[in-house]
Amino acid sequence: MLKKSTLALGGAALFLAWNGLLLLFLWSRPGPRDPRDPRDSSGGSGPLLLPAQLLQLAQDAEAELRLQRQLLLQIQKLSQQKRQKTPKPPQISTTIKDDDDDDDDDEEVIPVLVLACDRSSVRRCLDKLLRYRPSARRFPVIVSQDCGHAETAAVIASYGPAVAHIRQPDLSDVPVPPEHRKFQGYYKISRHYRWALGQVFGALRYRAAIVVEDDLEVAPDFFEYFQAVLPLLRKDPSLWCASAWNDNGKEALVDPGRAELLYRTDFFPGLGWLLLAELWQELEPKWPPAFWDDWMRRPEQRRGRSCVRPEVSRTVTFGRKGVSHGQFFDQYLKFIKLNDRFVPFTKMDLSYLKKERYERSFLLQVYSAPEVTLEQLQKGTVKDPGPVRLQYRGRDSFKASAKALGLMDDLKSGVPRAGYRGVVSVVCRGRRVFLAPPSDWTGYDPSWS
Repeated sequence: MLKKSTLALGGAALFLAWNGLLLLFLWSRPGPRDPRDPRDSSGGSGPLLLPAQLLQLAQDAEAELRLQRQLLLQIQKLSQQKRQKTPKPPQISTTIKDDDDDDDDDEEVIPVLVLACDRSSVRRCLDKLLRYRPSARRFPVIVSQDCGHAETAAVIASYGPAVAHIRQPDLSDVPVPPEHRKFQGYYKISRHYRWALGQVFGALRYRAAIVVEDDLEVAPDFFEYFQAVLPLLRKDPSLWCASAWNDNGKEALVDPGRAELLYRTDFFPGLGWLLLAELWQELEPKWPPAFWDDWMRRPEQRRGRSCVRPEVSRTVTFGRKGVSHGQFFDQYLKFIKLNDRFVPFTKMDLSYLKKERYERSFLLQVYSAPEVTLEQLQKGTVKDPGPVRLQYRGRDSFKASAKALGLMDDLKSGVPRAGYRGVVSVVCRGRRVFLAPPSDWTGYDPSWS
């Protein structure tokens, strides 16, 4: 660890020295001549000017050097804490294990990357993150800001050393196809994601990260949840992310009394999600120019893998205004139930989420449930008090049933939101309902999208 830290600091010193020399060069360069000076037209060496642009460039370079120095000091501090095995509060284990030990996830540093732009309401997001995180050392908050919005930057800066503030350096418009001019915002978001994740996994070399956008509010056990599911991602290659979000998490569709329930889902939920550095190494070379979340849902990216998601969401969005112009917000998103009680996930056995064990138990539960009709559900004439199964046999059948139950009925690459092997688990009038395909289901049909 000491060797890595020394190499990192040595490289950083070279970086700072290079930027210093560049700054000195820019200051010492002759400025352009004033075209209004008569001596220029006669070939004389007219007076030299220092343009405002050069001054601004120098100021920007100085600000960037300060930022890099702050980040390097944070890295150095974290490295020293790991080497010294500094004591922690009583409720947190002080043991720091070898990197090859799966159980070291309890002590691994997991940064929270907050993607921000021009919402000064990012304060609502940051306040909850800082209130609920159990340890500043284990969960550093890094805010990556695009857009260059001064008011938002001032809000972020007001938190001082409690958060690290990095800025997307390229604020220019992204070249887009003529038919995508109105989607310029989606191209900028994708570019920002690529740059910010590159900083977290490339420059700062974290092994895992939680990604949050600036319009999300988190639940009291947000960090507990991600800390508990991280070992699952490391041990089960059939999982590629964990999300705090349930797409069908409206209060009437979940069981708030079973907030400890977790599921596997074939749909990438986003909206507060955890990924490993290994996944970023896989995705970064082919990262899309726009619509990154729908790109993640394509079969060639998902590759048959699943995410973990909760029964009751650990995030809610308050961002009606954005590049999507409030799509789905008024109909679905503003009704999502945010978990309000702490579930001690790290004290629980979550091995039931491993693929083979989960499929055996989940599919047995689904297909042993009695089949009912939509009319029976709507009229409340189902006699069996336990879970029931509502079967669909095609795209139109699924969409009609989903809409009738109040679910999000859109599909991405043929995958229903929150679905696993085509099954969507919800609560309807206090009863568990599995909206499911026939038991001989053979896979998703991308043409259903």
